[in-house]
This record gives sequence, C-alpha cells and structure tokens, in this order.
Amino acid sequence: MKTRTPLFIHLIFWFFVCCTVLPLLLVFMVSLTDEMTIIRNGYSFFPAKISLEAYRYLFLDSFTIIRAYGVTILVTLTGTGMGLCLTALLSYPLSRRDFPFQKPLAFFIFFTILFNGGLVPWYLVFTQLVNVKDSVWGLIIPGLLLNGFFVLIMRTFFATSIPMAIIESAYMDGAGEFRIFAQIVLRLSTPVLATIGLFYTLNYWNDWFNSMVYINNSKIYSLQYLLNRILLNIQFLVQNTRNNHASEQIAAMPTETVRMAMAIIGIGPIVLAYPFFQKYFIKGLTVGAVKG
Repeated sequence: MKTRTPLFIHLIFWFFVCCTVLPLLLVFMVSLTDEMTIIRNGYSFFPAKISLEAYRYLFLDSFTIIRAYGVTILVTLTGTGMGLCLTALLSYPLSRRDFPFQKPLAFFIFFTILFNGGLVPWYLVFTQLVNVKDSVWGLIIPGLLLNGFFVLIMRTFFATSIPMAIIESAYMDGAGEFRIFAQIVLRLSTPVLATIGLFYTLNYWNDWFNSMVYINNSKIYSLQYLLNRILLNIQFLVQNTRNNHASEQIAAMPTETVRMAMAIIGIGPIVLAYPFFQKYFIKGLTVGAVKG
C-alpha cells in the first residue's frame, strides 16, 4: 500500500527549491538589465530596461574568453580524472585491514587535513622543485590533485560497501590485487566515484587562485581568473575616471551587470554537468561519510 507524502514536506522542499533557484534567476535578470536602471532602481526580477551591454563588453575579445574556456575544460577533465585515480589508488589499501601500514598512513592523511606548511613553502616547492610555473600543470597539481578529505570518504565507502567475501572469492579464483581493484572494487563503487568526481570537477572549475600564483602567461589563464581580472580592470577604470572627471562614457561602464554576467558565464557548463552525477551523489556521500 502506497503512503502519501504529507503536504508540509512538499512545501518545505518547494521552499528550498525557491531559495536555490530565485537567486540564480535574479542574477540572470540583473545581467540583462541596463546599468543605469540598476543604479536608479536597484535589482529586480522585472527590469524596466533590457540591455545586453554586459555580455557585449565581456565578448569584445571573444577569442580570449573561448580560449580560457578551453583551458578550464582541459584542466577540469584532466585534473578530475587524475584526482579520481590517485584517490582510489590510495583509498583502497587504507580500506583493507590487512594492509600493514594502514593506521600510520591514515593518520598522515588526516594530519594533512588539519595542518599545512603555509603559502611560502607551498609556492617554493611547486616552483623550485616541481617547476609547474607558467604551465598547465600549475593549474592541475598544486592543492587540487589529491585531497585528504576525499581519500577518507572513499576509504570508508570501500570498507563498508565492498564485502570482503567477494575479495576472498576472487583470491580463490586466482585474481591478483590489481585485477580485484579494477574489475570488482571500482565497478561496485560508482556512487562514491561519481560523488568525488563531482567534488573534483567543482574544485577545478571554480579555481582561480592557482592562476594568480603560478601563471604569468595570459594564454593559459583559467576562466575564473580571467573573469576576475576583467572585473578588476573595469573597477579600476571606473574609479580612476570618476576621480579625474574623465569622460562619462568610461565612467558609465557596466560594473554591476558585468559582475552578474560573469557569474552566468562561469557557472553555465558546471550546472549542465550536475544532472549526470546527481543520481549517485547522495548515496556516495552518505555511505562514504559513515565512520568505518
């Protein structure tokens, strides 16, 4: 017999949906609003005057935006794939109670979550020893490629969701460790792989700090850093022209609407990617978060 969900549960979920969707809709509508209308009337879901000036300004040099998109997509796909491989390869031994260095290695990973060496040593290691400055690897490796928190989530999933009896049966059939890992463990771990993959994707897509620290070559700027530079340039020009009583055309550059247009441009592809991970997301996160 089917039970009906109480009405207040539906209302609660609709409330949270509105809290999520309405701000995004407001950002989109503001990005389509005339700058002077924003200054006079403030933000509105129903702008008095529609304008595409913000998008026109951003795409004055469309090739630069497209190139930054390409760099960010390449970095996101490469970093997510490599991060998932390294995370799985480290998490699986930690989930095995017969692994001799399980506890010391788990403590070391947990320690890296709580403490770090600071910005200066971090910068010197990746520029002097690893030498990733002004290369795509500078957007992939530092601080993003392997995350201790993700390792602990995946380790717990392996320990609680992969029956040891299956692994023992595979041993009896003559399978080695790598074959068990590749053909059994990974195939049973789609939820946690999709969840951690989504986390890595979000981290790489939204990252701008590595570009600021390691990249001087404008041809390999990430999308988020490029958009941030555009906004800073607009603010600098507007502020200085107002102080110097320069031309009204420069002083009236679209500051607020460009900020919102950048948000829409930046989140577009990542919003489209979420539905592919969604059906695995909750299961992978909740199972992997239970203490093993």
